[in-house]
Order: sequence, then C-alpha cells, then structure tokens
Amino acid sequence: MARLSSLACPLLAVAVAASPISSVLAAPHGSVAASQDAQWITPMTPNARLQSEQNTIDVFRAAAPATVFVTQNRTVRDWSMKALEVPAGSGTGFIWDKHGHIVTNYHVVDAQRSSVSYTVTLYNQKTYKARLVGGEPRKDIAVLKIDAPASELTPIRVAARAGKLEVGQKAIAIGNPYGLDHTLTTGVISALGREVAGYGGVSIRDMIQTDASINPGNSGGPLLDSAGFLIGMNTMIFSRSGASAGIGFAVPVATIRRIVPQLIQHGRVAQPGLGVTLISDDIAARVGISGVIIRQVQRGTPAAKAGLRGLSQARSGDVVLGDVIVGIGNTPVRNFDDLYNALDRHRVGEKVVVKLERGEERRKLAVEVVLIDIR
Repeated sequence: MARLSSLACPLLAVAVAASPISSVLAAPHGSVAASQDAQWITPMTPNARLQSEQNTIDVFRAAAPATVFVTQNRTVRDWSMKALEVPAGSGTGFIWDKHGHIVTNYHVVDAQRSSVSYTVTLYNQKTYKARLVGGEPRKDIAVLKIDAPASELTPIRVAARAGKLEVGQKAIAIGNPYGLDHTLTTGVISALGREVAGYGGVSIRDMIQTDASINPGNSGGPLLDSAGFLIGMNTMIFSRSGASAGIGFAVPVATIRRIVPQLIQHGRVAQPGLGVTLISDDIAARVGISGVIIRQVQRGTPAAKAGLRGLSQARSGDVVLGDVIVGIGNTPVRNFDDLYNALDRHRVGEKVVVKLERGEERRKLAVEVVLIDIR
C-alpha cells in the first residue's frame, strides 16, 4: 500500500417530562394512563433496520460474492532443499466476468522474481491457482485468471453507462485488510479528480478520494455506490502510520473499463505516443527548460512526417536544441508526467495537435501528429 476528525453534532436537548412516552414510563403498571398511552406505542421488530442500514446490508450481500482474496506465493527451499510455496503478500480483487478474470491492483501481484505463483480465494472459501493475464503498472491495474466453474463466479456489477459521481455520495469499500477477509467499511466520496503519485512512476489522475476506511490488504478491492455498482478500485491511502487516516484513493471505474478489456484481449495496454525519444526531466530542469525536450525523432513515424525535430550537433560539436513539447491540444505540458497523461486521454490512430517551441529562439508552432502505439 502506498503511504501518502470528525465533527460531533451537538445533541438537541429535549424536555421529556411532559411527553406521552414519559407519562407511560411514570404511570403505575396496569393504570388507566398506562393502558391508554400504550395503544399508540408499537414495539420495534427484532429485524427492524434504518433505510441506510438496510441499503448497506443489501450492497454487501450482492457484492461480497464478487470480492476475492488474492495471495502471492513464492517458492523457497527448506534445510533439505525441498521446494515449498509460502505466502509473500496478499490483497483483494473482484470477479470481472464468468470466464474467471479477476481484477486487482498491479502492486498486489507485481513480482521481482520468476518463482512466484498466485492463488485466489472465493467467497465460498474455495481456493484456485491463478495466472497473470497482464498488467498496466502506470494505472496500477492487473488481471488474473482462474479456472473455476461459472456457477461459482459472481461478477461485480458495472453500470452499462457510467453515472456522474458527486462529492458527498455514499461509498462502500469491501476488502481483506490485514488478512481479514470480506470486511466492509462505509463513507462518502470526499473529493474527485485527485492526482496521486502512482506505482508505475507517473501520477494517476482523476482518482476518487474517500473516507471509507482503507487499510493494507484492501488494495484491489471494489469501491461501490449505494446501488451496488462499481465506482472505483481501492488503491492507496495517505497515512503517516500505514493505517487508515480517512484519506483513501481509488482508481475510477472509467479507467478500469478502458484498461481491463485490453489486458484480457492482448495482455497489455496500447500506449499512444508520438514516435520520439525524450530527454529526462532533470536535464531539462538543469538547463532551465519547461517542457519535454525531444532527443530523437524515429524515422518513418508520423512525427517524422510532420517535421518534428530532435537534438542535432553543430560543426563546433555543440548540441543544438530542436523541439520542446509544451502542449498537447489545450493541455499544457511541463514535464514527462504531463505528456504521458495528456496522450493517455487519446487513442492510437487519433490525430492530435502538438504545441512546440523550436530552437534556441524558442519559436512557437503547432503541428498535427497521428498517434502510434509505442509499446
């Protein structure tokens, strides 16, 4: 998990001395006053629930079977050199479809060694071996697959058309914090459009902020609305202690809907790009340039055909500045993070306007370039 007060409402004082209820309580047992007032008192049934409570219960009952426990296992050898599988990490995921695809965070399944395997435990406590279908670290999304009967698989509910989210609306998180499976916490959407440093080295934008408690082990679990539809995937928390501080972040469902089908079909995500190599941000900052410096333009690419220029070398041996990318359409670009997220809003084959500053004189111009898949 990444490490990134409530207000008490004063109770309204109510005088109860003259209320009908207090009269009943004060009246002697069997008195006329007690029998008369008791006629309008209806005792609550044992299963009585507030509407909000019942809604939370209904959402949990519907979504819990779609939520799974994901375990990463590593192979080690004991003193006799016998190979053993031991748990190396755990998190949460949710069932995407009846084919056994499981969606979780990339950081839950990311492995630095080849001797890693995965298991997924369903709501019915049956455990299946899983294989990694694909992942997109820059969005912190991964897809696993298990071979389980369709009858045991309950996909998470995803609305056919994404509704508008509002700050203040109910948010329900289900996960496995600290290995405690199928734990529910509730809260509200605290903010929208947050930009958070992601696991893959670039920021993840348009994140949902919620105060529903999210702790280690909740990663990859669903964040749901009051209708039980997926609105995001719990990904990280802001905390100085490592435990929930009431500030959690979830990848929005719009991003999940775009990324997951690509991972299922191709095992990777198409990354729209210009077909150029770039100078690192620290070098650009060192020479006082705001924007992304093009190092080299790849031959035969739309960028080359559009006339984009990279660095060149003068006869004196000095490096001559070519083009600096300062915008994509109406989105300003100050660094690589800005460029990646600006291009990520578009699709491969789409034509975009690249705003440039050219040469030492920083001449401004705009060029149309068709995006290509640079993965």
